[in-house]
Amino acid sequence: MTRPTDSLIIFIARIALAILFLWGGAMKLFGYAGFIAYLHAHGVPYAQFMAPIATGVELLGGLALVFGVRMRFVAFVLAAYTIVTAVLGHDFWNITEAAHQQDAVVHFWKNIAIAGGFLLLTVTGAGRASIDGLRAPRGGLRG
Repeated sequence: MTRPTDSLIIFIARIALAILFLWGGAMKLFGYAGFIAYLHAHGVPYAQFMAPIATGVELLGGLALVFGVRMRFVAFVLAAYTIVTAVLGHDFWNITEAAHQQDAVVHFWKNIAIAGGFLLLTVTGAGRASIDGLRAPRGGLRG
């Protein structure tokens, strides 16, 4: 992966994923009580403890995506986090009302697709347009 456009495409992918996580983290932060109620409603254990962790993962992970810092590690963590949120937050198998179930199915598989994007970043790294890229020896897309 050394074509001139590779780093640009990786950068665009990082920003697209970052927007989702920064927005989600900000909404959790500014609607904190509602987020905790949502976690309780979905039966998430230790919601009071998990809420700040989820908020931090989304905000810090989003910033790491923007700047391309420790991308392979961060992308792996965000892939795992996104899969966990798919299972806990979009548990369509527990929903009986058809319209709500269909909505949950779509969100579940979107989360799985997003996790797939993060897994690709664990392979490609952050690209040259990143802090990781500035630290890497010339000649590769390490990060």
